Amino acid sequence: MSAAELSELASDRAVEVTNRGGKSPFLVICDHASNHVPEPFGTLGLEAADLQRHIAWDPGALPVAKRLAEVLDATLVASCISRLVIDCNRPLDAPDLISALSEATAVPGNENLSDLDRRKRIALSWEPFHAAIEDVIEERLAAGRGTWLLSVHSFTPVYHGKDRPWHVGIIHDDDTSLAAPLIEALLADKELVVGKNEPYSPADRVYFTLEQHGRSRNLPCAMIEIRNDEIEDGSSQRQWGDRLAAILKTVPLAERAAGGASVMRAHARGGRQ
Repeated sequence: MSAAELSELASDRAVEVTNRGGKSPFLVICDHASNHVPEPFGTLGLEAADLQRHIAWDPGALPVAKRLAEVLDATLVASCISRLVIDCNRPLDAPDLISALSEATAVPGNENLSDLDRRKRIALSWEPFHAAIEDVIEERLAAGRGTWLLSVHSFTPVYHGKDRPWHVGIIHDDDTSLAAPLIEALLADKELVVGKNEPYSPADRVYFTLEQHGRSRNLPCAMIEIRNDEIEDGSSQRQWGDRLAAILKTVPLAERAAGGASVMRAHARGGRQ
């Protein structure tokens, strides 16, 4: 695609990096931060109200991620375009990279896309988002800085007619260095129902961004999923950001220092572990 074509398509930036020089070892990522659909796409054939629903973004996730990054003095990378245009938390060969059916809602603007249509959307949103994460991580590793990845999401209280009892879920793979202390601390609050790899797990293909940028480098990762009725307003969003930040400040990361150092040495040699 030519620069002129991409310029014509893109009405706003696709990704935002804030507090790039933050001193925290944590890098906060928000894949589904925005419900913005660039003007050339119209509403993708949907009603305006549909763009406020979870099918378009993760409501409440970005304010929580911003508060978390603020309290921790962490860098935040957030997507600025709706996942209905393209889902940045999916590999390029995923069947739901660009969904013509999201949950039970048909998305007319995503039907019968040509290869060129798909390439335009990849160039518009997916590539800039992942390039920004790569740039931040490479910069940190080159400077010898520890880097631990956290992605912040929200989920619906009911999905396909089934109630979801969890107030918050922590998603992880075999590396639990971040997930385990988060789960333990959250479980200490007896009023919370905490999901362990609920309502999703890496087997549901929701762990792509963390796998792509963190686990491929042996960096600690965890995904935080908050039920969206828990973070409906500014007060609750701030409370959840503060709660998570307080836990993460106590996470013992020293034991990962040796692993982090070996990753940095590998980076210096021009490769990854």
